[in-house]
Amino acid sequence: MLAQGVVVHEGKVLLVHQKVKRGDIVWNFPGGGVEEGENFEQACLREVLEETGYTVKIIRSLFQSKEKQTFLCELISGTLSIEDDEDILDVRWIDLKGDRYFDDVSRPVVEMVLKNMEVV
Repeated sequence: MLAQGVVVHEGKVLLVHQKVKRGDIVWNFPGGGVEEGENFEQACLREVLEETGYTVKIIRSLFQSKEKQTFLCELISGTLSIEDDEDILDVRWIDLKGDRYFDDVSRPVVEMVLKNMEVV
């Protein structure tokens, strides 16, 4: 089971450049596996902190399936840092309206976030 956080701050979204299990290197939302004794929310908060150095607060669920949950998150505190992990290559704040970093998996999530921001 996987949990990930879409951290939005000042018109930008936090992305992690990483190697994924299928062997590709992609820009992705910070997240990872749910550990024993954790729920999706706890895993999301832990993974975002581990991969980026930021403490976040979950605003609400964006996407949910049996195996994966994606949360919209708000930045609380911290300093950008890269986890000492061979799978994490870079961490960056990316303009939500940029297109270069988003793929077929992340683009629909970003579009959902942008649509929700217009409503607020």
